[in-house]
Amino acid sequence: MTPAGYREARAASPPLPEPRGALSGAVGDALSGGPDRLPGPADADRADPYRGDLQLALHMLYELHYQGFAEVAEGAEWDPEVIRARNALEEPFLAALRAGVPGGGLDEAMEGVLREPPPGEDPGVSAYLAREGELWQVREYAALRSVYHLKEADPHAWAIPRLHGRAKAAMVAVEFDEFGAGRAEDVHARLFADLMDGLGLDHAYGRYVDAAPAEALATVNLMSLLGLHRSLRGALAGHFAAVETASSPGSRLLAAAMRRVGAGASAERFYDEHVEADAVHEQVVRHDVVGPLAEADPRLAADAAFGVEATELLEDRLGAVLLRAWREGRSALRRPLAAADGGGPALGR
Repeated sequence: MTPAGYREARAASPPLPEPRGALSGAVGDALSGGPDRLPGPADADRADPYRGDLQLALHMLYELHYQGFAEVAEGAEWDPEVIRARNALEEPFLAALRAGVPGGGLDEAMEGVLREPPPGEDPGVSAYLAREGELWQVREYAALRSVYHLKEADPHAWAIPRLHGRAKAAMVAVEFDEFGAGRAEDVHARLFADLMDGLGLDHAYGRYVDAAPAEALATVNLMSLLGLHRSLRGALAGHFAAVETASSPGSRLLAAAMRRVGAGASAERFYDEHVEADAVHEQVVRHDVVGPLAEADPRLAADAAFGVEATELLEDRLGAVLLRAWREGRSALRRPLAAADGGGPALGR
């Protein structure tokens, strides 16, 4: 049941984020009615596809399909110039992803998701937080993950009208769980907002975009990129399979981290819920969504493998940034939470 006076995370659209360079500056200015022209292919080709400027520009263009921005007209979503700019920025990002993945088969890609790091290799962010993470690091992790989790499962819903038969039925069943099985208070995005409340964070949608590093934006942009293109529906299914496969063991570690640092019942509940639900979802997505897609059109198996590998590539890049900063005792965010939260204390620092 929703408490009296509860503020929904998406009750209002956020302001446009602060630009990180020429591309994001031009996008923000053009969307808000300024004189800047939107970026074109030449502008995109000159940019590093993994840096914050291009990733933030893409984030802003993708967000028009979700919550929008307070100072941007709703009609901008399908403005032809906006779509042309989005396509231009997507090209180098997609090309970098294709060049950066191994290009193996689907079974091999899925085995990579489940692979345990060998002795001496970095155990990953979830394991680090479970074993030695501090409360301030858990708060940073929640803040940057909020860019996705406050719209959890929304990007994957783009796949539904592009599937049919068994794959569609299975996808809808998984999404039904993600969206609370008919109960607003159990929607996973709402559970994450509750987690943020327990950690003393602001759960307003888009609150921490300015604090999130480029690597965090890229993990979310990948979902929208795959979801908004029918031609990439196989890759979106592969992405979903990778996320659901990694979620249950990762959530078990993160639930342990929440308990160890005393994050509170709401934080524990979010990850406990994912331990149980995603153990089932993994099997459904792999065998009832990805499997039928590949059987119906074998070409989509390669696309699904790409979706898995691209997911792992970007998660590894993000993990490296977080662990490097935390092991050096510094914030992994572009601005520490003390500043991002309007001057409130950065707990644990």
